[in-house]
Amino acid sequence: MIDFARVQKELQECSRDMEASGIKVAPKSDNLGRLTGTIPGPIGTPYEGGTFQIDITLPDGYPFEPPKMQFATKVWHPNISSQSGAICLDILKDQWSPALTLKTALLSVQALLSAPEPDDPQDAVVAQQYLRDYQTFVGTARYWTETFAKTSSLGVEEKVQKLVEMGFPESLARGALESVGGDENLALEKLCSG
Repeated sequence: MIDFARVQKELQECSRDMEASGIKVAPKSDNLGRLTGTIPGPIGTPYEGGTFQIDITLPDGYPFEPPKMQFATKVWHPNISSQSGAICLDILKDQWSPALTLKTALLSVQALLSAPEPDDPQDAVVAQQYLRDYQTFVGTARYWTETFAKTSSLGVEEKVQKLVEMGFPESLARGALESVGGDENLALEKLCSG
């Protein structure tokens, strides 16, 4: 059984120092077993300036079993699948400890963005590029960050209008944008998936 009292406490801890860390965790709905984490791209990396959404599913054994995390935002990184967003990180597998929290796990994911481990890849193609043609890797990672992890400079009304022009009702478009923090791409995904 998930320890929901602990999850509530962890969510409060995250929101308390969100300004300092930039890390946010929020429930996807009223089910505390499904959460969305948000991390800023680390400064001095190709991910700088991006905001990355991570889907978090808590197993029944949490906190004695690790949370299941995967990137919802597309990211070009040797240890993250460019297809599914799966993350290759030891603390999300066999090195998990109940002393760790959702925030420390997200901090570790953020640290992974700064320090890729191409010898233990999740995405072999990206790892090969990282090892053989680092400049192309950096350019591609920066491009993906610009394309998928940065909210456009359009205001909310312009974003709503774009979605309405695609055929979505205004109320649904507005609701979808609000639920994903104004990210047009995620809002469109949400609307398309029903």
